[in-house]
Amino acid sequence: MKIVLSPAKSIDTSNVPKCQGVTLPFFEKETRVLVKKLAKMNVKKIMDLMRISRDLAELNVQRFKQFEFPNCQTDEIIPAAFAFSGEVYKGLNVHSFSEDELNRANQSIRILSGLYGILKPLDLMTPYRLEMGTRWEISAKASSLYQFWGSKPTDVLKRELEKDEAIINLASAEYFKVIDQKRLKSPVITPVFKEFKDGQYKIVMMYAKHARGAMARYIVQQDIKNPEELKLYATDGYSYAENLSSEKEWVFVR
Repeated sequence: MKIVLSPAKSIDTSNVPKCQGVTLPFFEKETRVLVKKLAKMNVKKIMDLMRISRDLAELNVQRFKQFEFPNCQTDEIIPAAFAFSGEVYKGLNVHSFSEDELNRANQSIRILSGLYGILKPLDLMTPYRLEMGTRWEISAKASSLYQFWGSKPTDVLKRELEKDEAIINLASAEYFKVIDQKRLKSPVITPVFKEFKDGQYKIVMMYAKHARGAMARYIVQQDIKNPEELKLYATDGYSYAENLSSEKEWVFVR
């Protein structure tokens, strides 16, 4: 199975262990194009583009002006799954992985990214902020990051997938939109996590994000190959709700 995740807005480069088997992103050339354009923007333009505070804009202006690629090794260039620190990555908890599990994760997990297109967990990356849904006139041919990346992230998945191998979509709708499902011949299953609240099951985003990462961790650590085994998932009190699920959307409740 291939597992697809979103990145996180929050990044923490402290307390990162030295990893064996680090890898490089698929699309350095395309990332360089974006970084070059972003590095020319001032604080006001970054604030408006990303709809963020002045403090965050100042941080990212500095990041893009000083941006370094993995052939320029610094302490700031670290494996992607260790850099991201949002709820998904708290649930994934790569710090708890053995070396074998890290290697397995690098084979099975793909992280969609506005700046890098698509990343492996052990791909070396520089801290950044650029959401896939950012409205940005990048060029005459690309009025959004979806248009800029085009089929490239889909091509990566299609090339890596074996016949009938399933994709477990644990990414947000904003990010998974960059994947052209019609071009993939593999089944796509989207787990959805809901909480029982006020007499009905609802998605609570903080919990749902954490659960996406926890399910990705479960798949890697249990070395699950058959998606049907996910219906037995019971981490953090969740259980599969067949009556709420469909062929492509599997609902887990607690």
